[in-house]
Amino acid sequence: MTSLYLLIPIGVCVVLGAIVVFLWAASDGQFDGLDEVSTRLPDDE
Repeated sequence: MTSLYLLIPIGVCVVLGAIVVFLWAASDGQFDGLDEVSTRLPDDE
């Protein structure tokens, strides 16, 4: 039971960190133009 006092705050910090990183990447334009990636790949024809 005492380990939960350590693991729960660590888990909350990890989740909050992941949310912050995702929001930072989304606002920085990391996910812009995902449809264009398929057209930039070389064709094997």
